[in-house]
Amino acid sequence: MRIARFSIDGNVAFGVVEGDAATEGGPVLDIIKGHPFAEFERSGQRVPLDKVRLLPPVLPNKVVAIGRNYAEHARELGGEVPDVPVAFFKPSTSVAGPGDPIVYPSFSQEVHHEAELAVVIGRMCREVPRERARDVILGYTCANDVTARDVQRREQQWARAKGFDTSCPLGPWVETDVDPGDLAIMCTVNGEQRQLGRTSEMVRSVEDLIVHITEAMTLLPGDVILTGTPAGVGPLNVGDEVAVTIEGIGTLTNKVIKRG
Repeated sequence: MRIARFSIDGNVAFGVVEGDAATEGGPVLDIIKGHPFAEFERSGQRVPLDKVRLLPPVLPNKVVAIGRNYAEHARELGGEVPDVPVAFFKPSTSVAGPGDPIVYPSFSQEVHHEAELAVVIGRMCREVPRERARDVILGYTCANDVTARDVQRREQQWARAKGFDTSCPLGPWVETDVDPGDLAIMCTVNGEQRQLGRTSEMVRSVEDLIVHITEAMTLLPGDVILTGTPAGVGPLNVGDEVAVTIEGIGTLTNKVIKRG
């Protein structure tokens, strides 16, 4: 099931995406009653997908991101995979949706794309055993961990480098019925392939990351875990269109603009 969050006529709602581009009339949204973090009913009220504005699929209380979870990416940045997962936060204000602009930060001259699988948490959880990790997941979406690389190198903490406004595009929806173990993940810039990998190349699995994170903190419904990026990260410039595509989920597309 694909669950999207959207705006139409000034109202915000969740809906189940039905059909695809090959479907007669195109995909539609069946608006749901309530929200997807509890049992819900479909209203039967349908609206064409191309008539709405897709929003970030969730508004997380926190985004917990994992660094250097692909060995080749760690090496391209001049390091090795750390002995334990390296976690950092991206604030809720960094979240952007599909089609939203990525605003190039004024304090950086080297901004990079990082295509990532994002895990959306479905219920409050803490100290989750590995065998129960899948039970706390609502689904998965595409993410771009946009990074001010020069600032990351300069500053010991990554808060500004990875937490600036619009540095965490998410979308286009949450896919609840996909196995994250071996999905193709790709990033293109202006149609040119930059990153191509598989989630099976992750050093630590989704389950391992949930165990590690919830040892320390409570995750809430709608919180997001970014699972790391494959090799091939590179620069973004004003005017670029960057797209993250994950097998079985969809494509998240954003354009880079200059801060006004």
